[in-house]
Amino acid sequence: MNCSVASVTVTYNSARVLPRQMDALRRQTRSLDEIIVVDSVSSDGTRELLAERYPEVKVISFPENIGAAAAVGSGIEYAALKRRHDWVWIFDDDSVPQDDALEALLKRIRTKTGDDERIGMAASLPVNLKTGRCYEPIFWRDGFVRAGADLLREPVFFPDLVISSGCMVRREVVERVGVPRADFIMDFMDFEYCLRVRARGYRIAVVTASRIAHAIGNVREIRLLGRVRLWAEHAPWREYYISRNLVYLAWHLYPSRKTKLFALRFVIRQAVGAVLLSREKFACLTRLGQGLSDGWRGRLGARFLPGF
Repeated sequence: MNCSVASVTVTYNSARVLPRQMDALRRQTRSLDEIIVVDSVSSDGTRELLAERYPEVKVISFPENIGAAAAVGSGIEYAALKRRHDWVWIFDDDSVPQDDALEALLKRIRTKTGDDERIGMAASLPVNLKTGRCYEPIFWRDGFVRAGADLLREPVFFPDLVISSGCMVRREVVERVGVPRADFIMDFMDFEYCLRVRARGYRIAVVTASRIAHAIGNVREIRLLGRVRLWAEHAPWREYYISRNLVYLAWHLYPSRKTKLFALRFVIRQAVGAVLLSREKFACLTRLGQGLSDGWRGRLGARFLPGF
């Protein structure tokens, strides 16, 4: 069964990294039907770069930084509802798919009679090229349970949560479920969206043969208690959204004693990591505390973000 697929990339001052992704999207062994870029007030020549080197790309520009969640949502709405593409493939500006990533995704979600309509989202496997490690998709059990190495060896498996970059969304899902919440601004907006999609009965497929290069924060390996772990250092304003949105999810969207304890432990681990490893310890701790307070009180929207 033929289907139409568009990519949507959210950019903000991405002229340095964006060409690697645009070139990779052009090289896909299964060609994209449309490439869309949503740009939020870039001032580094991103839009000029796209116009000069990638004239076929549709650019949606905003005069101010509306936040990653709103930008993703506007791109999905344009691709799925206005342009009527069957699938929308979402990217951060620095993610780079392998040349056969889209072909591998579509191959695995098809059956002999066409697409498996129970699959509402299909995700590539994100790989950190610096460390060589995969970001494991997650199961939701009133908290995060990582997929584990055994599942990563399977051709396809069905977790509950995936990051937005490298994930395809079916048009029917957009029509029935909507788009990511704009008031989350960023961070965990993809997990909240996944939980809504799962609640409507759709499955989320991860296709391990489809891979993208992707980094979440400034990642490095550390040795802690005899084990090698990954630590992603974030700017203080990112720590705010990480803590606020998770705490909001635990207190207001999926409240239970177990979920609340999980969220508190998560924020405490972020705080300990910031004290031990961050270069902006005090600022990160301050923003984590503000996020915890705002999430508990249900205060969403933009508070700290470049351009706000």
